[in-house]
Amino acid sequence: MEIETAQRNGKVESRDSSVERELNDDVQAVELNGSSGSPKGMNGLMKKPLPVGDGHDRDRIKRKAKRLMHRQNSRGETNGAAGATLATINGTAGVYVVPHRRWKNSRRSHNGHGRGLPKKGGAGGKGVWGLPGSEALEEVYEDENDPNYDSELNDKNIELREVIPDVTPEEFFKLAEPIILEYYEHGDTHEVALSFDEILTGLLRPYVTSVVVEIAMDHKDSQREMTSVLISDLYGRVITGKDIEKGFEILLNNLPDLTLDTPEAPTILGNFLARAVADDCLPPKFVTKPTDIDAQSEHAAAAIRRADTLLHMKQGWAHLDNVWGMGGPLRPVNTITKEMTLLLQEYLSSRDIQEAHRCLRALEVPHFHHELVYEAVVMTLESLSQTTEEAMCELLKSLDKACLVLPAGMEQGFLRVFDDMADIVLDVPLAYIILDRFVERCNRAGFITDKILNNMPSRGRKRFVSEGDGGHIKPQAIPIRD
Repeated sequence: MEIETAQRNGKVESRDSSVERELNDDVQAVELNGSSGSPKGMNGLMKKPLPVGDGHDRDRIKRKAKRLMHRQNSRGETNGAAGATLATINGTAGVYVVPHRRWKNSRRSHNGHGRGLPKKGGAGGKGVWGLPGSEALEEVYEDENDPNYDSELNDKNIELREVIPDVTPEEFFKLAEPIILEYYEHGDTHEVALSFDEILTGLLRPYVTSVVVEIAMDHKDSQREMTSVLISDLYGRVITGKDIEKGFEILLNNLPDLTLDTPEAPTILGNFLARAVADDCLPPKFVTKPTDIDAQSEHAAAAIRRADTLLHMKQGWAHLDNVWGMGGPLRPVNTITKEMTLLLQEYLSSRDIQEAHRCLRALEVPHFHHELVYEAVVMTLESLSQTTEEAMCELLKSLDKACLVLPAGMEQGFLRVFDDMADIVLDVPLAYIILDRFVERCNRAGFITDKILNNMPSRGRKRFVSEGDGGHIKPQAIPIRD
């Protein structure tokens, strides 16, 4: 046998000899594709060995060949004992037969066509998609015969550049308004600066001051205070001093139109000018020595006079930090209580519910509305008048319906009155009777909760000395000596 001759010549390793000897007996008993002299045996390399013999012998040979292939692959051999053994099976020495597994996993074409080269992995050919992600690559070559070919886009004489359209002042106002309204909610000037950096160009920077002041004119003093802080924080970062001056000049020129919507616009603009000078955003000469004073309108002159007056007041610069007044939560409690008392007194004299609502909103203290309910009930107890009871009941009902006073604030106001009844009755002896009647009226109106009714205080009948017991309960057993 050829394997024994190879072993004697030292061409096959000793580790392969045991496997080869095992296959030796089977190889002799199997005749594969005829004798070695047949035409098929002389054609050279076979693509796949043909299954011969009974099923049991064929499966055993395959299993042994697989074990041999595993050993060969673990040593990194390409031509070893397995090749020699399979060549011996064919009956022709030196002819290599592809094993079953290596033929199965081969990347060569199995359909009998082509040059026998490895497949491209779907990266080319007719009617295929190409490599994954190749659709995102730029096409280097474009066919001029393609119906979608655009000759203008491929003209080398055309130079494409990025063009950013200029934003008009009207468009800038529409872009800046939501930014300012959102600032009134969160109060973060850094966020506003980042938003302005995204939409601002060099020609629009003077309009920043004019836009924020124009929007603040339609809001309350607390928002105007936030606007002054915003101008001060944007100075030196987004806008310069020259931009602020040009912005106020735009406002002075547009002041006649702004007065139509906001009659107190000259006074408001004068406060903004004085506050900007106090914050070192404007030079004092902008107010004290204005240019083109003769060409300015009457409203613009009134605004400049207002700012000049505030700056020349005694210690005026020190008080300009509070030029917009103190915000609702920052004011003392006594001040808020006095304003609520004046609100109720004005309502009793005018019976104008809408004006009362407007004044309550202007206070900007939604967390302190229970004080208004408390003062309204106490004022009703002290008036000793059913007319006042009807007016106060109508006011509280309208506040509850408009959601200006929440149910929690309504409960807290009534419960505070119930807790202070011991002191109130000293000044108003009929306080319990009036309170009982007023609560019953409010209950019929339908704006008080069950909690208020359940906590309603009830005063027992007063016992007089004339009844003989002096108000004390007599003991059940009386001593004999008495």
